[in-house]
Amino acid sequence: MILKGSQRGGATQLAAHLLKTQENEHVDVHELSGFVADDLQGALNEIFAVSRGTKFQQFTFSVSLNPPSTENVPIEYFEKAIADIEQKTGLTDQPCTIVVHEKEGRPHCHAVWARIDPDEMKVINLQYFKMKFQDVSKQLYFQYGWQMPRGFLNKEERNPLNYTLAKWQQSKRLDEDPKVLKQLFQDCWAASDSKDAFADALKEYGYALARGDTREFVAVDYQGEVFSLTRWTGLKTKQLKDRLGHPASFTSVDSVKSEMAQHLTKRLHAYIDQIMQEATTAFSPRCLESV
Repeated sequence: MILKGSQRGGATQLAAHLLKTQENEHVDVHELSGFVADDLQGALNEIFAVSRGTKFQQFTFSVSLNPPSTENVPIEYFEKAIADIEQKTGLTDQPCTIVVHEKEGRPHCHAVWARIDPDEMKVINLQYFKMKFQDVSKQLYFQYGWQMPRGFLNKEERNPLNYTLAKWQQSKRLDEDPKVLKQLFQDCWAASDSKDAFADALKEYGYALARGDTREFVAVDYQGEVFSLTRWTGLKTKQLKDRLGHPASFTSVDSVKSEMAQHLTKRLHAYIDQIMQEATTAFSPRCLESV
């Protein structure tokens, strides 16, 4: 199960997003715990009202929970994952709401917690929550026997634009194996429920969404290679449009290539500077005297 979290404010906007029916076949407010209100908007407004007693603006913690695309999981699996998240992040006993969406016949889930402890009026620190999410997510894959995304199994398959120098020197592109690449695109699609979420998932692996020459949906990698999303996800154009909108609204392939090249050039220059600095230090008189 892929877990994506964000610290945020905007109670009204968040409620509207979670209750949106245009992108979901069914929306169910599964649980409201720790609130006086009996509706989602009222519950999130309560969190906002408490936050007014502090200077903190990101008063909620929102998490999306997306099971593998091949699985139609029961609500108990989501509840187990949410309980694990609470235990890992220190959010146990905080007011929480759970909203279940069903899209294209499969459910995914959103949970929102109040970040402010109402007794002490202090904000709960969510330091390193992404690392904690990885632990929870891996455990869920093992527990339910799901095929784990390769990015979890092999960190060298993460976004090469974010590599350290050591990882860059050791990296091996995964497009050498078409099966692996297709699984990556399918996992990113399964882990997202919107255009922005899909773009973020692809970005984790070094790909950017773009508009192809024939106005189709494509992804571009850091080497400038272009990948058709209909081919690599196995989805029809209509399915892609339903979630991503019209491809005309996307940046062109040439523009995306230019942006990624600039990013790559900056990163390589940083590595060159690092190597030169290490060489200068290694051959300094003081270092040579100690040899």
